[in-house]
Amino acid sequence: MSHETKHTNNFPTGRNFFQDFFDADRFFAPGFLESINKSHPAVNIKESDRQFELELATPGFEKNDFKIEVENGILKVSAEKKEEKTEEKKNFTKKEFSFNSFERSFMLPETADENEIKAAYKHGILSLEISKKKDAPKKSKKAKISIS
Repeated sequence: MSHETKHTNNFPTGRNFFQDFFDADRFFAPGFLESINKSHPAVNIKESDRQFELELATPGFEKNDFKIEVENGILKVSAEKKEEKTEEKKNFTKKEFSFNSFERSFMLPETADENEIKAAYKHGILSLEISKKKDAPKKSKKAKISIS
């Protein structure tokens, strides 16, 4: 009976588990830790005649966890949440730590008014409304194309 070893998503499996586990090159290969330590919330982006709307799925955070900045035409949204729980009983103390964070950056179009951004957080969704500049050209819905 033959036994095959398969490697999926950089995690060791099969009969060479210990050999693979201690193979640091595999675990510290480019992208391995990045995929674990970074999370990017899903985002919906909508455009209307008057504004841009962004919705980021960010469950588990609270309103005060967010930081929203605009600099040089880049909108940066980040959040950080740290929690520590301690349970003490007669013969032991149990401590649990958790840390959750993300950062997303968006290049704003020239038509966006960086001074007119509203944010709201409700039911795990961070909503941003970015007004368009008053003198921004209207988006054309039809275009004539000539063939040469």
